[in-house]
Amino acid sequence: MSLRLFSFKRFMAMAGKEFIQMRRDRLTFAMLIGIPLIQIILFGFAINSDPRHLPLAVLSGDNSRYSRSILAGMQASTYFDVDRFINSRAEAKRLLELGEVQFVLTIPEQFGLDIERGERPVLLLEADATDPMATGNAVNSMREIINRALARDLKGSLSYLLPENSAVDLRIHADYNPEAISQYNIVPGLMGVILTLTLVMITSLAITRETERGTMENLLTTPVRPLEVMMGKIIPYVMVGYIQMMLIMAASIFLFHVPINGNPLIVFTYSAIFIAANLTVGVTISTVARNQLQAVQMSIFFFLPSLLLSGFMFPFRGMPDWAQNLGSILPLTHYLRLVRGVLLKGTGWEESLYHLWPIVVFWIIVIIVGLKRYRQTLD
Repeated sequence: MSLRLFSFKRFMAMAGKEFIQMRRDRLTFAMLIGIPLIQIILFGFAINSDPRHLPLAVLSGDNSRYSRSILAGMQASTYFDVDRFINSRAEAKRLLELGEVQFVLTIPEQFGLDIERGERPVLLLEADATDPMATGNAVNSMREIINRALARDLKGSLSYLLPENSAVDLRIHADYNPEAISQYNIVPGLMGVILTLTLVMITSLAITRETERGTMENLLTTPVRPLEVMMGKIIPYVMVGYIQMMLIMAASIFLFHVPINGNPLIVFTYSAIFIAANLTVGVTISTVARNQLQAVQMSIFFFLPSLLLSGFMFPFRGMPDWAQNLGSILPLTHYLRLVRGVLLKGTGWEESLYHLWPIVVFWIIVIIVGLKRYRQTLD
């Protein structure tokens, strides 16, 4: 007896079977729901291409009403937050190199007196322009902010200074990327992004593959300890990570002509910690996932927030505080600052440690979690 080409009853039976299997595979179902939710929340609330409340350090030799009005106008614009007052050029350079502030405003001595004399004193705004998108709108608004701020003070006989003749000579220095070339910011950052994606995903399949192939039982019968298994899974891929780094570094220099202002050896040395952290995340994921599909899904679940909250695609300081706090937990955030700091800003060994220690803390925590999960897997 021939079967009908399509049976609604058979179709409903197959659909019902798939729903039952989906209900049993709760992790995969959670990923199918969780990843879209993360994208909606991040793109809807956290991503902002017009960052405001950017930290500003002030190096001031003047306390006249004019300098106070300019600072108040900058604060009121919401583009700038007066974060601190500093006392030296060396401190200003250090803050910009470490990325603790986005701008440094230098107000010269006798600034107010020079304005009243009509001598157009120089007002210097230095910007950390490694990411042009982060500073562009704020810099473009600066001249209008100054004119509006001084309009309240320059009245009567001083009104001729506004705004056509301009009472202030505003000079803007876009440090580290004066030409606002996006490749200078993106290409070094790709080093961290590619390492995160590939290494986490590759190692997340490690123990999962052992279980699916039945070779996990062989490991269980050996005297190999959990830490030895984890390190044994990690070390071979460290070399893979360094090969990827060398390819990206070569492309940065010869294809995109990214300026190398620091010592690349710093990047290669400190990257060992970042590579190990990502590989440990992958091994930890593999102890949770039941199959290779789940391992890949969980890798994407880790990679997606890393990509969106690290400051690679969108300005980090343009995100709300909760998103910045979450992004600060992720190792990619600090690694991007380390790589860009060395290659674009020329930061040295000691300064780069400022960005390395959060990665070390993250790595230690993941090792502890991974060892605990691995012991549970053995049981």
